[in-house]
Amino acid sequence: MKRVYHFHEGDGTMKALLGGKGAGLAEMTRAGLPVPPGFTITTEACREYFAAGGVLAPDLLAEVDAAIADLEARTGKRFGDPANPLLVSVRSGAPISMPGMMDTILNLGLNDAVADGLARLTGDARFAYDAYRRFIQMFANVVLGLEHARFEAIIEDEKRRRGVETDPELPAEAWQAVIREFLALVEKETKRPFPTEPREQLLLAIRAVFDSWNNPRAIVYRKLHKIPDTLGTAVNVQMMVFGNMGDTSGTGVAFTRNPSTGENVLYGEFLLNAQGEDVVAGIRTPQPIAALREVMPEVYAEFERIARRLEAHYRDMQDIEFTIEKGKLYLLQTRNGKRTARAAVKIAVDMVKEGLIDEREALRRITPEMIDQLLHRRIDPNAPRTVLARGLPASPGAATGIVVFDADEAEARGKRGEAVILVRPETTPDDIHGLAVAQGVITSRGGMTSHAAVVARGMGKPAIVGAEGLKIDLEAETFRAGDVVVKKGDVISMDGATGEILLGAVALVEPEPDPEFETLLGWADRFRRLGVRANADTPEDAARARAFGAQGIGLCRTEHMFMAADRLPAVREMILAETPEERAAALEKIRPMQEEDFYGIFKAMAPYPVTVRLLDPPLHEFLPKYEELLLEVDRLARDPQADPARLQEKQALLRKVRALKEENPMLGLRGCRLGILYPEVYAMQAEAIFRAAFRLRQEGVPANVEIMIPLVGHANELARLREVVDAAYRKVAEAFGAEMPYLVGTMIEVPRAALTADEIGRVADFFSFGTNDLTQTTLGVSRDDAEGKFLHVYVEEKILPDNPFVTLDTGGVGKLVEMGLRLGREANERLKVGVCGEHGGDARSIRFFHGAGLDYVSASPYRVPLARLAAAQAAIEAEDAAREEKAAGAGSSGM
Repeated sequence: MKRVYHFHEGDGTMKALLGGKGAGLAEMTRAGLPVPPGFTITTEACREYFAAGGVLAPDLLAEVDAAIADLEARTGKRFGDPANPLLVSVRSGAPISMPGMMDTILNLGLNDAVADGLARLTGDARFAYDAYRRFIQMFANVVLGLEHARFEAIIEDEKRRRGVETDPELPAEAWQAVIREFLALVEKETKRPFPTEPREQLLLAIRAVFDSWNNPRAIVYRKLHKIPDTLGTAVNVQMMVFGNMGDTSGTGVAFTRNPSTGENVLYGEFLLNAQGEDVVAGIRTPQPIAALREVMPEVYAEFERIARRLEAHYRDMQDIEFTIEKGKLYLLQTRNGKRTARAAVKIAVDMVKEGLIDEREALRRITPEMIDQLLHRRIDPNAPRTVLARGLPASPGAATGIVVFDADEAEARGKRGEAVILVRPETTPDDIHGLAVAQGVITSRGGMTSHAAVVARGMGKPAIVGAEGLKIDLEAETFRAGDVVVKKGDVISMDGATGEILLGAVALVEPEPDPEFETLLGWADRFRRLGVRANADTPEDAARARAFGAQGIGLCRTEHMFMAADRLPAVREMILAETPEERAAALEKIRPMQEEDFYGIFKAMAPYPVTVRLLDPPLHEFLPKYEELLLEVDRLARDPQADPARLQEKQALLRKVRALKEENPMLGLRGCRLGILYPEVYAMQAEAIFRAAFRLRQEGVPANVEIMIPLVGHANELARLREVVDAAYRKVAEAFGAEMPYLVGTMIEVPRAALTADEIGRVADFFSFGTNDLTQTTLGVSRDDAEGKFLHVYVEEKILPDNPFVTLDTGGVGKLVEMGLRLGREANERLKVGVCGEHGGDARSIRFFHGAGLDYVSASPYRVPLARLAAAQAAIEAEDAAREEKAAGAGSSGM
C-alpha cells in the first residue's frame, strides 16, 4: 500500500485519500501554479496509525525518508544542513474541511546550528531567529503539550524590557534571548531537552497531527457537522517559504468572493513581514487584500489572475492561503470557502448566471440549514456574549426580552408592547396565548418535539427546550443558572439555533432574504416531485405559509382553537356536561366560532387543500391541573369567608378532573376514541368545517376540504367516525342546497394502523403519517422524557445515529411508513399519502419520503422553504443515482 504521494503524483479527485488540502495542492501543482514542493501522507496511513495503537508503521517511516530525500533532490537543500537547510511545514488535511480544528507546525528542521546557518545564508539574523522561536513555540504546544500562553508571556516580557509594542520591532539578539528562555522552559516542563534532530522532529510532528484528529475541538466539530469519525486526516509536508523576510515578503488569506455577502470581489487580508499564524492569531492587525495592489502591484495582479483561474477550475468560491517571499508569490492551499447562508445563495445563483454551474448544482450546494438561517433573526456573530445555560435548539432564531414566568403575564405585557421571553418548566396548550406574543420560549423540560418546540416552530419563534441547567422557581419567579439568579423582569437573550441562553441584551441581526433566495426556490419547485404543505392552525399561519410557497395545509390542529379565552369556558362546559343534550348545548356555543376559524383558513389557502384534524388531545388538557385545583379547593374549604357557590363549582370541577385523570393520557382517551365516546364533538366540528366551506363556495372561493380522524388503529374506528362526518355533510349540504367534494382520511400514528393499512385504506381517502406519535409508539418512548433524559446519550454514544424525533428512524419507523403506504395503495389505488409530523421539515427525512413514494410533506410555515429545497435535492439525487445505475448496467452488458 502506497502511503506517501508527492504533490505531482496526486490530483483533485483524491480527496478521500489525500484530504482536501493535499488534493488541492496536487491539483495546483499539476496546473503549473507556484506551489512549494512537498508530499502528502494519506488518510489510510492515519487510520492504520490508530489501528496500531498510535504507532507509525515501519513501512511508512521508510516512505517518509524516501520522500524527504526526493524533496532534497528537487530543492537542492538538505534536512538539517546549516549551510543550505531544508525547512518544512507539517499540516493536517481532512477529506472534509475542518478549518482550524487540527494542528500545524511551521519551520520544522531548525535547531541552534541550523538557525545560525540560516542567519548567515540569508544575511538576515532577525528573520532566522524569529523563525526558530516560532518553531519552538508551535512544536512545544502541538507536540509536547505546553500551553501557548506561557511562551507568549516570555515574548511580552522581552518587549517590555526593550520598550517596544510589536513582535516585528524585536531585533535578532532579542529573539536569541527569547529562544534561550523557550528551550529552558521546555526542558523544565518535559524533563528532557528540546528535540534537535530534524528527522525526530518530523516523526513526532506527524504523530501529533494524526493525534489532533481526536482532539476535543475536532471531535465537537465533527459532531456538529455530522462528519464521520472514521475518515482520519492526511498530513502534508511542504517546503517552507517565508513571509517574514522583510518588507518584500508577507502572508495572507483571501476568498475569491466575499464570504459574508457573496459579492464577486476578492476579499481577504495580508500582513507584511509575517508568517501564516500571525494573520489568524490577531497579534497584528492585517491589511485588506486590496491594499496589496499598492504595495506589490505585480504580485497582486498575478494573485488576482490565479484566484480567478482557481475559481473557474473548481467552479466554486475559493479560500486561498498564500505567502510572498522576497517578491515571489507562492500558494499554500486552496479549498472551497466557508460562507454565510446569504452569501451561499447569492454565489450559487450568480454562478449559474455566469455559466460556471447549472441549476441542479446550485441547488445541491445550498443546505436546508442555510435556508433556515435566512428566515430568522440571529445573534450578531461579533457581539460579546455571556452564556448562562444551554438547552436543545428547538426552533431557530434569536430574541432579547424581559423574563416572565406566566403565560397570562406574557400576554398582558406583550400587548403593552414589551418584549418578553416566556420561561417555564414546560408549556401546555393553556400557554398558547402567552407564546403568541412572546419573543421566544425557554423550558427546562421537554424535547425537540415537545409542545413548546412544535408551537414555536409553527409561529416562527425561537425556542430552547430541555435546558436542565435552569432551576426554575415559579413561586419566587426566578431561575438559577449556576451561581447566577435571574428574576422576573431581568433581560436575557436566546439563540434558538445553538440553544444558548445569554445574560442581558445581545445585538441581533435581522433576516434579509435576497432576490436570489426566491430565484433558487423557484428552481427547486421545478425539480421536486413531492408536494409541500404547511402545518398551520390560524388564517395568519396559513397566509404566512402560502407566502413561503406552501401548496396547502397538511395539518390544521383544532385543539389550539379550543384554548382561546373566548371559548374556553364553553369548552369546559362541554366537558363537564352530564348528558348528550347538555354537551350539545355547550358545543352549539363553540360551533360558530369554529366555523369562523375554518372560514379564514380555507380562504387564505384557497384553492389548495386544507387537512383539518378533528380534536385530538385528551380532555383534561382543557381543564385546570389536578394538583393546582386540589390546593384551591382545600384553600376555599378552609376559608370561612369563601363563597359556597364557588366552592361547589370548584369541587364539581375537581371531581371531573379526577374522573378524567389517566396514568398515561397520551395512550388513553384521546383522538378517535374521544370521537367515538362523544360523537357530538366531531359532528359539531365537521358541521363547522362544511358550513365554512359552503359559505366560501357561494362567494366564489374554491375551498378544498380534507378531514382527518386522529389516532385510528382499527378500520372500524375510521368507518364509525366517517359516518359521523358524512352525516354532518349531508345536513349542511341540504341546508345550503349544494354539493361539494371532500376527503375523509386518517393520521397513521400507531403501529397497528400501518400494519393494517390495507383494511384502513378501504375506508380512507388519504393517509397522513403522524411521525411524531408513530415514533413514540414504535420506539416505546415518551419524546419529552426521552429527549430530556437519555436520548442525547444514545446519540453521543452512537447507540442511535440520530435523535429519532428530529430525523426519521428509517430502520424502524420508516419500515412502517413504507408498509403502510404499500398496503394502503394496494387496497385503494387513489389513496393520497403524506406526512405531517415534524419530520416533514427535516431534509434527511424528506429524502426518505421521496424515495418511499409519498405525495407530499407538511412542515411548519417557516420550514416550508427548507422543505421545498430538500424535496428538490431528493429528486436530483434520485435522478443522478438512476442515471449512474443505468450507465453501470450498460457498461457491464457491454463486457
